[in-house]
Amino acid sequence: MNTKLTLTIDQSVIERAKKYARNKERSLSDLIENYLKALTTEEIPQNEELSSTLKSLKGSFKMPKDFDYKKELSERLSEKYL
Repeated sequence: MNTKLTLTIDQSVIERAKKYARNKERSLSDLIENYLKALTTEEIPQNEELSSTLKSLKGSFKMPKDFDYKKELSERLSEKYL
């Protein structure tokens, strides 16, 4: 169930966030929800801490279920260097 939430955020931050969301073809609500999920989920083993930058990116995008990381990496590196 979704619930409406009112936040007080600096106007310039809101404008930049909306632009970012639009560029990523996501809603601002979706970005914020995933960010809050990442902040409140404890999936990381205690001996393996992520950097703050990586933590902030966690959950910020969705990959297709059939995404082949190795194939994509190979293609991008081939485009870049060949």
